[in-house]
Formats: sequence, C-alpha cells, structure tokens
Amino acid sequence: MSDPAMSEKGKTTEAEVLKRTEEYVRSKLSADPTGHDWFHIERVRNNALLVGRGERVDLFVVELAALLHDIADWKFHGGDIEAGPRTARAWLESQQVDEAVIDHVSDIIRTISFKGAGVVSEMKTTEGMVVQDGDRLDAIGAIGIARTFAYGGHKGRLMYDPAVAPELHATFEQYKASQGHTINHFYEKLLLLKDRLNTDTAKRIAAKRHEFMEQFLQQFLAEWNGKA
Repeated sequence: MSDPAMSEKGKTTEAEVLKRTEEYVRSKLSADPTGHDWFHIERVRNNALLVGRGERVDLFVVELAALLHDIADWKFHGGDIEAGPRTARAWLESQQVDEAVIDHVSDIIRTISFKGAGVVSEMKTTEGMVVQDGDRLDAIGAIGIARTFAYGGHKGRLMYDPAVAPELHATFEQYKASQGHTINHFYEKLLLLKDRLNTDTAKRIAAKRHEFMEQFLQQFLAEWNGKA
C-alpha cells in the first residue's frame, strides 16, 4: 500500500516536510521554560518569512532552518555547536530532503547564533542572513527582555549586581564560559544586535525594539538606585 504522504515519485513534498518538521519541533520544545520554546520558533519563522519575502531567497530553506535552528541549542548541550546541525541533519534525512538543502540548513544552524562581541558570525547565503535576522529580532524588544530574564532565571543567575561589569567577549570560549548577571547580557549581546542585522527590513523593525530596551534599562537602573 502506498504512503499517502508521499508524492507520485515517492518523494515527500516541501509542504509535507514543513508540516512534519513543525510537528517534530513542537513536540520537542513545547515545554521549554528558557525562552527557547515552540513559540520562539514560531516567531522566528514568521520574522524570517517576513524578511525573506523582500529578498531573493529559497523560502523552503528559510522556513526549514527557522523551524530547526534551536532543535539542539549548544547552550543546552554542553557547548557542542554541532549538536544542532547534527540533529537537524538526522531529521531531514529521515524526511528524504535533498542533500543540498540539508547541507544548507545545517550550515545556517551552525552559524546562526551570537558567539561573543568580538566574534564574527557572518552567514554565507542570503537565506542564512534572513534566518539569522529573524532570530535576532526575537532577542530584542519587549519579548527579548522577557526571554533574557527567563533564561537568566533558568541558569540561576542574579538579576543584577552593580559590582560586576559587562564583558565584551573576544572569543566563543569566553562567551560560553560567561556567568554574568542578566542585566550584563544586554550590554554583552542584546544592545549589539541592531548593528549586526543583515537586511534593511530587519534593521527597520529593530530600531524601535532597540530603543525600547534602552528605555527599559534606564528605568530599571533608576528604580534600582531609588531614583524613580
């Protein structure tokens, strides 16, 4: 008996791959409490598709990479940057996706994350730039603030310690080893993202979100010091 989920030529269609991948990722990340949950994935996908429609890109690659970009985040896998690409590749191979697409998606996942203020994480393709922008947009603004405190709480980090200054990490190893408090993360990463976006569309969206973070920090520090 033939599999109704397969095309006449025996290959899964792009729409079917995307549907199955969404279900797979949702099943893995729906209970995540760190800000890297299914809703984060959904927002990144929406961001990436919004940005991607204004660029000349393969939207199938964009959507797959957005869906799978945090399937095995190095932050939760002992710093192993290959955990994500490896897991994504195994999944896509199980779905009979073309090898060129698998290679492309895996490389995007390998390169997407911020790795320190002094570390360049440039994407090789426009598809990668679009997905990276989609992910970085979700790391700033109101949702970015909420996610930062959710992750800091999960890691048992202090909310703020005025005696500990931010560090602009020169290497990925330094960034991975950082134990700084949550407010420092704004200065070590979030406030840097606006100027590291790839596309004009993302830059326009980021401007308002960046300003909101600056206003939040001003208010936070004023309240901390009993001035508001």
